[in-house]
Amino acid sequence: MGFYAPAQLVQDARRHGVEVRPPDVNASEWDCTLEAGALRLGLRMVGGLSETAGKKLAAGRPYMSVFDLALNRKDLRALASAGALQSLAGHRRMAHWAAAGAARRAPLDAPVLETLPVLAPASEGAEIVADYASLGLTLGRHPLALLRSRLDKLGLLQSEKMHQLPHGSTARVAGLVTCRQRPDTASGVVFVTLEDETGNINVVVWNRLVERQRGELLGARLLGVHGSIERDGDVVHLVARRLVDYSALLGPLETASRDFH
Repeated sequence: MGFYAPAQLVQDARRHGVEVRPPDVNASEWDCTLEAGALRLGLRMVGGLSETAGKKLAAGRPYMSVFDLALNRKDLRALASAGALQSLAGHRRMAHWAAAGAARRAPLDAPVLETLPVLAPASEGAEIVADYASLGLTLGRHPLALLRSRLDKLGLLQSEKMHQLPHGSTARVAGLVTCRQRPDTASGVVFVTLEDETGNINVVVWNRLVERQRGELLGARLLGVHGSIERDGDVVHLVARRLVDYSALLGPLETASRDFH
């Protein structure tokens, strides 16, 4: 998907009214496709699923049960983790149960009809963690939407509110780090892109602050920035004066960013 991470593209598409549908063994091709005006995520988005298995699944639809998939344990577990078995087995916990049963049986055994356990779906937070772990993105609420009350108490603005401030205003924000850039022509300046539930924040970190707070700059997944607004027409940057690592608020959520090398 080029320079931008899939999570960024999906978030931007959804903010512009594009419906994005999850990967599903009964609907997805290997690649992402357009489907009745919506974007359907392809099976290639499922972390841990082999390309051979993904293309075989796409060519063999439709499926009536998890037993029909005839995949090994690793691929079945990957599909269950990604929520891609929902049309066959329901939510992730039920999908893991069904996948474990399908993987255990011998190749020539017929599936045994059994009473399925009553498993409650995972919490919203756990679902988002699982989405990022398997897909690298979520189609649920943005992670910071769940943290917003805590971020508000810390005095951290949403992106959309920050963008309304006039030139020269001070602001405090926090967002998932999606990109770090250090162009050769920028004299050591680092440009950081943050993302929250309302949009993106472009941050400028001057060289002196880079050297002083290198740990926070390079190590944070959820980065807080205290700085001043620089506005040039519709282009808004936040010039950093202080960086804060709020990654502990994310718990087990793992996010990735596109960084310079």
